[in-house]
Amino acid sequence: MLIVESYAVAVFLTVLAMLCWGSWQNTYNLAGSSWRFELYYWDFAVGILLFSIVAALTLGSWGEGGRSFLPDIGQATGGNIISAMIGGAVWNLGTLLLVAAIAIAGMSVAFPIGGGIGWVLGIVVNYVAAPVGNPYLLFGGSLAIVIAILLSMSSYKRLASSTQKPTFLGIALSISAGLLIAFFYRFVAAAVATDFGNPEVGKLTPYSAVVFFSIGVFASTFVFNPIFMKKPVRGKPLSGHDYLKGTSGIHLLGIGGGIIWCLGMTFSFMASGAAGFAISYGLSNSAPIVAALWGIFVWKEFARAPRGTGKLLFLMFLFYLIGLALIVSARYA
Repeated sequence: MLIVESYAVAVFLTVLAMLCWGSWQNTYNLAGSSWRFELYYWDFAVGILLFSIVAALTLGSWGEGGRSFLPDIGQATGGNIISAMIGGAVWNLGTLLLVAAIAIAGMSVAFPIGGGIGWVLGIVVNYVAAPVGNPYLLFGGSLAIVIAILLSMSSYKRLASSTQKPTFLGIALSISAGLLIAFFYRFVAAAVATDFGNPEVGKLTPYSAVVFFSIGVFASTFVFNPIFMKKPVRGKPLSGHDYLKGTSGIHLLGIGGGIIWCLGMTFSFMASGAAGFAISYGLSNSAPIVAALWGIFVWKEFARAPRGTGKLLFLMFLFYLIGLALIVSARYA
């Protein structure tokens, strides 16, 4: 399988992961306001599963190092397989809540709050389990992110006051999503071998772990998404007949969104061997920066915000970037 040994390459991959995790939701926006997120999500889950299998059969099977995909899944223990799948189910519920928050509050609000909480808490969880990197720089970066989240919430309050958006529900969904997303990575990481070149017996390689994670996402979608369809956060209840009304282009957008997200997940776990799980997760999850940029400059979500909001947004980005720089440097210190 393809193994990343250089920290510089690992950082580059986490930047790519950040771009993927901060951009996939644009496919939902492109699908149009008439295509509800509950319908979009079926295709999104399919895209995640399809790409994970393709990546495992290619990147996870090429080369001489480590274990290739098929032999790897053949020797894996049930506990590690289940752990990766639980990670998929936990992430899935958190992401459904996050997409619901995007539908209500907008991308440049839901991602900084929900993604930011998941980012900071996830760094703590993964560092406690596998302490790699300078804790002062790592948690100093996390503190900078917390400040950025508070600035984002302040910006949202100003926006809501001018557009009459339902602030409480949007923020509540974002926070709930962040709390769930913070823990998914640890379930998957617990199933992954510590040495990718010579993986322990019973453990999974990163590519195999992503496949079982994706199976957890796909399977749990049939549990969680029908609830969101019957009890929607906005709009009328939906049925399977509504899904069939979608055009092939709309379905392809959802599948494409899943592919983009899973590409980021694959990059993040490829980098985890050289960077450590806490740093890899921390850098990959700086996606709120990318998502907020899309929301502000492309989708114009703050176009009607009161004067002075731009300064708060500038400070939000500044503290996000400070946090990102501290997390990158944590591995060298």
